[in-house]
Amino acid sequence: MSLAIMRKQRDSTLRQRLAQEAARLMYEEEVPQYYTAKRLAAKRLLHHGGQHRHYLHPQDLPSNGEIQAALHTLTQLQEGERSQRRLFAMRVIALETMRDLAPFQPRLIGSVSTGQVRGGSDIDLHVFTDGLEDLESYLCYLGWRFETARVTIRVANQLKDYTHIFWERVFPIELSVYSVAEMRVTHRSSTDGKPIIRLKPSALQALLAEQSPQAWECYLANGEIEGLEEFEQE
Repeated sequence: MSLAIMRKQRDSTLRQRLAQEAARLMYEEEVPQYYTAKRLAAKRLLHHGGQHRHYLHPQDLPSNGEIQAALHTLTQLQEGERSQRRLFAMRVIALETMRDLAPFQPRLIGSVSTGQVRGGSDIDLHVFTDGLEDLESYLCYLGWRFETARVTIRVANQLKDYTHIFWERVFPIELSVYSVAEMRVTHRSSTDGKPIIRLKPSALQALLAEQSPQAWECYLANGEIEGLEEFEQE
């Protein structure tokens, strides 16, 4: 076996170990960001005992997508069916919230839409309005007790400030506020660089019926979210 092949195999194994350790840090120690988790993982694995064991270039670190896949695998191993109950409950609450926010054309993104939820996951929604005051007044009318913050994100290689609104109904809910014109703008995920898929309420409802048919039928029959009580106590 050539030296180049051996080095490639070593780097691949190390990359996998880093992704798994970063996933563990996010799951067990609640490290919130991929960026922080991957660098902390590298520090722990490569500088164990205070000795520098291996120099790692930034491009050698696992991608956010690799860490996300490892995190999903870890969640399934640790939570099993509980993870599926969590996903169903979060999707129903997301649907009910989207119906409440219908005047602002809400769209679901993130882990609740992809199905890769875990303990600590939130419900991420995009809402669209050209009048932030109108949205805030509407939320007050709904009786929401919410907080707002300005968040800077990169869009098409430009830094832009957006208002984010935080609320909680069993699970944390985050609204990202965009102008109406930006509904036609495709943003890219910081996890894998792919276009973000925004689910309409009708698409989310179809997903619930397809992937959780029994629990969805029970919800339609009695209006109760199966298994919600166990998450209310977290």
